Amino acid sequence: MDLSWMAWTQPTAIFFAVIASLLLTMSIWEYFSPGGGPRLGILRFETTRGDRFFVSLLGSAFICMAWLTLVGLNLWWGLAACLVYTLLVFRFV
Repeated sequence: MDLSWMAWTQPTAIFFAVIASLLLTMSIWEYFSPGGGPRLGILRFETTRGDRFFVSLLGSAFICMAWLTLVGLNLWWGLAACLVYTLLVFRFV
């Protein structure tokens, strides 16, 4: 299968592998503990762990785009900001 048109680089492949592994992990977690423990967070509506995961992925995408726009190509500190954001989302949302 020729995927050269997709410009697969090692960072791109790692990115998609991490997202796929996170989705697999969340699916396994949901299988063993269904429902995700809906709770009322700072947004004042019920969210499950799947909702919080989606919000953290979406927010992380915006953080990375803003980091690239404002700071430059070195995304390591942007990744750290995404991890902190994800922890905060899972804790408070």
